[in-house]
Amino acid sequence: MRKVAFTSALLCALTINAQRFSSLTDSLQYRIEMQATLSDSEHTPFWLNANRYGLSSLEPANGYLRGAVSRPLERDSARRWGVGYTVDVAVPTGFTSSFVVQQAFAEVRWLKGLLTVGSKEYPMELKDQELSTGSQTFGINARPIPQARLALPDYWTIPHTRNWLAIKGHLAYGMPSDTRFQRDFTQKQSKYVEHALYHSKAGYLRIGPKNVTLELGLEMACQFGGTSHIFDHNGEVQSIDNGCNIREYFNALLSGGFDATDSYWRNNEGNHLGSWVGRLNMDFKKWNIAFYFDRYFEDHSAMLFMDYDGYGSGSEWQKKKKSKYFFYDIKDMMLGAELKLKNSRWLNHVVVEYLYTKYQSGPLYHNNTVSFSDHISGRDDYYNHTLQIGWQHWGMVMGNPLYMSPVYNDDGVVRVKNNRFVAWHLGLSGDPDRSLHYRVLATWQRGFGTYLTMFPEPRETFSMLAEASWKLPRGGWQVKGAVGVDSGALYGHNVGLQLTIAKYGIIK
Repeated sequence: MRKVAFTSALLCALTINAQRFSSLTDSLQYRIEMQATLSDSEHTPFWLNANRYGLSSLEPANGYLRGAVSRPLERDSARRWGVGYTVDVAVPTGFTSSFVVQQAFAEVRWLKGLLTVGSKEYPMELKDQELSTGSQTFGINARPIPQARLALPDYWTIPHTRNWLAIKGHLAYGMPSDTRFQRDFTQKQSKYVEHALYHSKAGYLRIGPKNVTLELGLEMACQFGGTSHIFDHNGEVQSIDNGCNIREYFNALLSGGFDATDSYWRNNEGNHLGSWVGRLNMDFKKWNIAFYFDRYFEDHSAMLFMDYDGYGSGSEWQKKKKSKYFFYDIKDMMLGAELKLKNSRWLNHVVVEYLYTKYQSGPLYHNNTVSFSDHISGRDDYYNHTLQIGWQHWGMVMGNPLYMSPVYNDDGVVRVKNNRFVAWHLGLSGDPDRSLHYRVLATWQRGFGTYLTMFPEPRETFSMLAEASWKLPRGGWQVKGAVGVDSGALYGHNVGLQLTIAKYGIIK
């Protein structure tokens, strides 16, 4: 009897485990996509290249064949736990790579918490994915960074607040995959960084009832570790080991430490940056409207809008003697408005944005000295850094693409050469038919270069995109066509066409 009972229990356990294993392979989805882009000029037009998670190219003729298999995490939405995974690869032509692993990740959810390991395309927070120019810290312009990410991805309502307060956020560590690209792009003749590390974190608070809500958040990131190869004016290279032990991980998390090249005046270790973000949502029966902001910063002084400036003079020049602070103006800002018309088909979504990045804590940078005690930390130089490679991955900025990505540089320097600009942006979309969708983007930008290297004259440009996609009624086919145009001194005069054909469905 005991043998029979043991055998029955073993068979039952094996059956349950087999069912669980089988459930991890059900609802598999596939997507096969082919894209071709042709331009009549030196570069692909701006909006045919930007905000595509880095799967794009500036070459006038480029394209790719892409295939993906995934099990959506939503398949387990009715369970306390959930498992999802994706493998998404592309074979391109005219790209910086001959083979691209765009996404390769697995994720496990328990209740509200989610652990993701691998490369995944994460959407932006508090902005529209299709019509916005993009977030200034965590944008959708560059290839995903392989990372381990622990998140509360959806708002969790704080108990006993009568649904008025909810939070979400994430914490992640990873390693960029573009070391080879940096070597090839620079030909080892200008700064490049090998095997750097990556850290990001964010927290968001939602306040208010269902129809009127206010969302506030803080997004922060850090590039640290690795080996920096720095070149002087004579072309001599200095290799600097930035470390990669547990101390560096804590310094990235807590914004502590100092760089290996810092002297008396010490900054935090690594390239720290982030954004204060917010969004006011008002939802009505026939329409809703939202207003949002994104205030970018590069260090603590810009983050807190002030810096200590009470040092002594003479023999006490290193001592803090007074309760004195230098306050920075709140000039640099991304402001946006978003309107959705619920009963309109031809035009149902409008986004307007304004960006100003010229201030960057002002044009002066001066550390206190024996003869001059004032301390002013200006010239923040957005997206660039002395030791780290800057806020980019595979040559594309990881934030808002209006900061000119290094892939546009023809001198082999991985550096953002236009980070001081003013821009206006308009995005429109509609669904004239259930199977037909379109969007239009129009952007005017006036660039001034950087504080270090200003343009002799401001460079203006106008970029436009007109795109339409059609889903066939049967078979899971989708066809998308787009026209992109640039006109001006910043990106040149470009006209390009892009055609995308995709087939998607369920494997099992």
